[in-house]
Amino acid sequence: MTNPIDALLAEKGVLLADGATGTNLFGMGLEAGEAPELWNETAPEKIATLHQKFVDAGADIILTNSFGGTRHRLKLHHAQDRVYELNKRAAEIARSVADKAGRKVIVAGSVGPTGELLVPLGALTYEEAVEAFAEQIRGLKDGGAEVAWIETMSAPDEARAAAQAAIEAGLPYTYTVSFDTAGRSMMGLAPKDIHGVSEGLSETPVAVGANCGVGASDILASLLDMTGAKPEATVIVKGNCGIPEFRGTEIHYSGTPELMADYVRLAVDSGAKIIGGCCGTSFAHLAAMREALDTHHKATRPTIETIVDRIGPLRNKTADESGAAEGEGGSRRERRRSRG
Repeated sequence: MTNPIDALLAEKGVLLADGATGTNLFGMGLEAGEAPELWNETAPEKIATLHQKFVDAGADIILTNSFGGTRHRLKLHHAQDRVYELNKRAAEIARSVADKAGRKVIVAGSVGPTGELLVPLGALTYEEAVEAFAEQIRGLKDGGAEVAWIETMSAPDEARAAAQAAIEAGLPYTYTVSFDTAGRSMMGLAPKDIHGVSEGLSETPVAVGANCGVGASDILASLLDMTGAKPEATVIVKGNCGIPEFRGTEIHYSGTPELMADYVRLAVDSGAKIIGGCCGTSFAHLAAMREALDTHHKATRPTIETIVDRIGPLRNKTADESGAAEGEGGSRRERRRSRG
């Protein structure tokens, strides 16, 4: 498998991934409950604009509009028989933008959770999960995605199933977990254990890490655990833009461009090699993050106290504070997440 991420890391040292998909598409007219993936066919120009604005802001990696692109998610919109074509189109749109950037921009095929619980907590078998992810990833690969970007996972088995599907499709892969439950994933995975999820698979991940979750301070705390456990690993951090706040029926994120710029500096100092933004991260935020990345020289590894002083308080306990008993197994419910 060719590995575009390692090649670009060798050139640039640290890479900037893009920002929020959902938040920005809502700003372009996406309605609540509407599947963003359907816009790959009905409004491709808006998806191209999304990617173009992230490239213009300085992104080295853009994620395809395919987060909910498995048959299990698309069936909620009566589109479960269009998995391949919708994912292929998602990658083609991103590819068209990346190819005219005038510099190397990696197209990463976004692969989110199925929304189903795996056996024994639910009805979905590991083999069925692999099959569903493989169907999606084949479309992404044929549309021009260079890497399978598995993201916002909570169950280690589901992340592993997606990784297995990427290997079968012949794509290098990354995976990220959302550590949103007392410093752990909803299914109890601690950040320090992220590296073991793919153990025993025939191909190792290009990178692993965290995305979404709660706020920037919390994801930086998770980052310290991940890089502390395996300093040589290529670690991704793609945090939300501050803290989500309800204003009436709308969600707003508290992060400013200045806050997200400092989040980038702290992420570099904490050992991250790929840094981006998740929910709430606009094009203006990403531009500030690009400038911070270009002008910052790696400094002393921060402590939790340093992070809190500069970014704000943690919203959750850390994984060490929550302990295995509280985190193991997590909640028995599975939420339908949407990246961004």
